[in-house]
Amino acid sequence: MALSVLLNTNIVLYFLGGRLAEPLPMGELGISVITELELLSFSGLDAAGERAVRSFLTEVSVFDLAAPVKDAAVEVRRRHALRLPDAIVVGTAVAHAMRLFTNDERLVRKQIVPTTSIRLIS
Repeated sequence: MALSVLLNTNIVLYFLGGRLAEPLPMGELGISVITELELLSFSGLDAAGERAVRSFLTEVSVFDLAAPVKDAAVEVRRRHALRLPDAIVVGTAVAHAMRLFTNDERLVRKQIVPTTSIRLIS
């Protein structure tokens, strides 16, 4: 069965760096606009890294800050005291009924939305 998955920034970085111990799931893959901004604004991003990020971005859905995402992010931040970027990522998963793939232990522990962490190659 295909999954509808929202990838947090850390998972995308591990994927692009070849550090995932298992492949990303089949199905609809998306990211929050926050993840897009974090990836593209990384200060250590060289030209090859930027090409890899931009290529990746053509392969996934990027979810903008539409009203349902903003509403969900506000509610998540109020209830769970998350930093605003994390609240927007989680709010995106809530608004689009997606499973969140993240290795952020705080988000995994809180289980605000269905969450999966991924094993890494050591």
